[in-house]
Amino acid sequence: MNSTNTNTVQHKYWANTSLVLLIFMLFLSVGAFAQGKRLVTGIIYDNTNVPLPGVNVLEAGTTNAVATDADGKFVIEANVGSTLVISSVGFASQNVVVDDSASTLDIHLVEDAIMLQGVEVVSIGYGTMKKSDLTGAISTVKGEDLVKGVITSTEQALQGKVAGLTVSQSTGDPSSGATLRLRGGTSLTASNNPLIVVDGVAGVDINIVQPSDIKSVDVLKDASATAIYGSRGANGVIIITTKSGTKGTSFVYSGYTGISQASNNLDLLSADQWRGYVRENNLADAVDYGGNTNWQKELQQTAFTQSHTISISSGTEMSGFRSSLLYLNNEGVIKTTGLERLSANVSGYQYSANKALKFDTGIFANIDKWHPLDYRIFERAFNLNPTIPLRDANGNYTEVGGTLNENPVEIMNNRTADSERHRVLGYFKTEAKFLNDFTATVNLSLEHNATQGDTYKPSYAVMEGRTENGYAQKTYGEYTNAQIEAYLTYARTFGKHNVNATGGYSYYNNIYKGFGAQRSGFVTDLFSYNNLGAGYNYRLGDVYSYKGESDLVSFYGRANYSFDSKYMITGTVRRDGSSRFGANNKWGTFPSVSAAWRITGEEFMQSSGNWLTNLKIRGGYGVTGNQDGIGEYKSLSILGVGRDSYYDPATGNWSLAYSPVQNPNPDLKWESTKQTNIGVDFSLFNRITGTFEWYNKETNDLLYTYQVPQPPYLVGTMLANVGDLSNKGIELTLNANIIQKENFTWDANFNFAKNKQKIERLSNQTYKTDVIYSGSLHGLSGMSNQFSQIIKEGYPVGTFWGPKSEGLDENGNIIVGDEDQEIGTAQPDFSLGLGMNFTYKNFDFGFTGYGMFGQDVLNATDMMLNDPNRLPSYNVTDDYLTSGIKSSPQYSSYWIEDGSFFRLQTVTLGYTVPMKSTSKLRLYVTGQNLAVFTNYKGVDPEVNFSGLDNPGIDRFNNYPRPRTITFGLNFTLAN
Repeated sequence: MNSTNTNTVQHKYWANTSLVLLIFMLFLSVGAFAQGKRLVTGIIYDNTNVPLPGVNVLEAGTTNAVATDADGKFVIEANVGSTLVISSVGFASQNVVVDDSASTLDIHLVEDAIMLQGVEVVSIGYGTMKKSDLTGAISTVKGEDLVKGVITSTEQALQGKVAGLTVSQSTGDPSSGATLRLRGGTSLTASNNPLIVVDGVAGVDINIVQPSDIKSVDVLKDASATAIYGSRGANGVIIITTKSGTKGTSFVYSGYTGISQASNNLDLLSADQWRGYVRENNLADAVDYGGNTNWQKELQQTAFTQSHTISISSGTEMSGFRSSLLYLNNEGVIKTTGLERLSANVSGYQYSANKALKFDTGIFANIDKWHPLDYRIFERAFNLNPTIPLRDANGNYTEVGGTLNENPVEIMNNRTADSERHRVLGYFKTEAKFLNDFTATVNLSLEHNATQGDTYKPSYAVMEGRTENGYAQKTYGEYTNAQIEAYLTYARTFGKHNVNATGGYSYYNNIYKGFGAQRSGFVTDLFSYNNLGAGYNYRLGDVYSYKGESDLVSFYGRANYSFDSKYMITGTVRRDGSSRFGANNKWGTFPSVSAAWRITGEEFMQSSGNWLTNLKIRGGYGVTGNQDGIGEYKSLSILGVGRDSYYDPATGNWSLAYSPVQNPNPDLKWESTKQTNIGVDFSLFNRITGTFEWYNKETNDLLYTYQVPQPPYLVGTMLANVGDLSNKGIELTLNANIIQKENFTWDANFNFAKNKQKIERLSNQTYKTDVIYSGSLHGLSGMSNQFSQIIKEGYPVGTFWGPKSEGLDENGNIIVGDEDQEIGTAQPDFSLGLGMNFTYKNFDFGFTGYGMFGQDVLNATDMMLNDPNRLPSYNVTDDYLTSGIKSSPQYSSYWIEDGSFFRLQTVTLGYTVPMKSTSKLRLYVTGQNLAVFTNYKGVDPEVNFSGLDNPGIDRFNNYPRPRTITFGLNFTLAN
């Protein structure tokens, strides 16, 4: 065989052999492939052991993917050795290798804090939206991030948590609430409080909800977000979503006990210091009563607080409920004061069999009891000579006579004052889904609030008790709000297009009424306030009653459109009709528009994705109104009883005459606020998120009561829409997950806000005023009919106006200029909040603080106590002895102080006890108001900063803030 044939044979041999081997290997590979497949099943949970529906399970490198069902279960066939990528929005992705060892998996996903902020669902009014899709300025505070500790007013739980939201509490009295201001005040006479919405019910008392029941708080800041609430949205909107039943069953107990003392007192002369001053100055006429009394301390006590909360929740995919019960007993650091509260709520939901219908219902109720304080005791405590003993030799309260020199402990103890408030809120909501993309919602609600007050001053009590021979008073007031909300929502996604539209109708009815009666001249004190008829002195005005009613009818609509989650636009309009305003302005229209661009969604930004994970710019403009705080019937001509009388020949009696007490104003309407907002949302390095906002608010048609000529008007005053006011500012919010390790975490939050307010206009052609005087000093020694502030064009509300001081001359006289001028402002330059949280294994530690900077405070208390004429009859401050002051007090810039402060609000250390079951036990200790960093010389720099009466004025009403230590535990039993 030649070589050619040999090669041919060999070639055929190897070709045939190769073909056989190829076919054999093909069969082997097919067999091996079939043997390498495995059916994998599993359940995916979140970090709280709740099954997660809709989680994506993908075999890496393929298109083989499934999603978990409603119970978090999945089934997928995957190759042995392949990797399953588990991903869900808001959670860190997890990789699982498929092997031969097991085919059933239990997978627990961990929340990704940065991602969660983007997909977090935010309440926007008549609906919800993912935070990443927002076009307006909205800040969210989760329930677990609210201020902890002893909270007697729900507003306190938001203190320092939201940029631009000022929560100010000017007193430490447990029964007093706080003042809320969002982006500055917008009115001179109407309400400046944000609208409160609880579970879809607008205009309710925020204290109907306890902080432990709150799931989240969404603060709507700009007009594009609040225009959906029309004539009630000018001051912003705070939407509270409460906790509801969840899958599974849980029992939670939270309780704490606390001890409190006054955090600060005025430094007044002690008895020894007073005696030393008398000796050094040879004051022969000084009276030493032989005592050694710290009058501030005599009013105070070490206060104890206890709080117990029990909640039970249970639910399935189809139905659920939650109920809670709270008892709080918070003693005040001033004797006789405190707050006792019993609060309860029940809520539930139920789906129909096909989930086309959902029913939600809830009821909240609480009862508050407290003893109102006569705040005149503080001025007396500052006045009294420290050598006066609390009681005389006979055991009676010491009395020395003199103006404003009554025994403050006697005033506090020899009176009976009881108050009680009942709050109830109930709602029933029905949602019906139809035609796949439509949801119809009807929400019916009723709120009732009633307050009763009882006072008795016995005949032996100083001041009114003795002069009136016993004085009794009873008061009662209530209001009821009934609402109907009906709206239709359309939501659909077309590829990259997402459309959501809402249109609805609202009816709101408010009825309020009350009465009061008082009598004096009691033969016996045994009846207390329970038998007013036993008093023999009756005067005109001793009995009164009132009633009023208003209606608000509204139509509203909102449309949202987004493309590819990058471009968003929102338009809103609401039309309100109110019975409160004039015949010519019964209806008002409130529109808004906003848009956003998520820049990081663009391809040209992909290269920056490793450090800039999110960047979105927003802009919006809208008009909102303010009709709250304006009384009913203000647009009408009203007759009232005066002191004139007429003879009625039909009866032969003299009767009181009715005459006009209010001019009609058919043009009366709501105040309108136009607001422009530009915002930037950003995320850096997948650890830091932030928001920056710039806004410009212009309020027109300010309401104020003007002097008008008689004639043609029958009454000399008229409420009219005239003025303009502006608020401009910036806000910055930062949140950082600084360290995220298995055994150690560290996160921080910071917010900053700056607002500048200015009165733009007060007069027009018809109604004129050059200046409005405010900040009355009437009642202070030598200052009758004096005012410390003005409201004037070009200046903010709370501008201190008076002579400028150059200090003291060589004779100890305060040098005061002749010309009045601006000498300060009660408005802060900026405010900030700061918080940090750490965890190490089972330990947790955190602190929060807030501050206000640049505001001025008139220390009227110090101005009165640094009077050289007070000694030796009255007390003075320690500083007076070294001040060199020799002149009588006169209002000037000398008494204006920098009120800037930063308050260490809470410090908490906790430990979570390891438990094998799903139960959880955490023990903690919290300190509140541990330190205040300030140069202010008064008791506390955080005085009242709102309203027209006395913003920024510290005037004797110094109920000290408590410094509190609480010990508590949280126990959760869940299946």
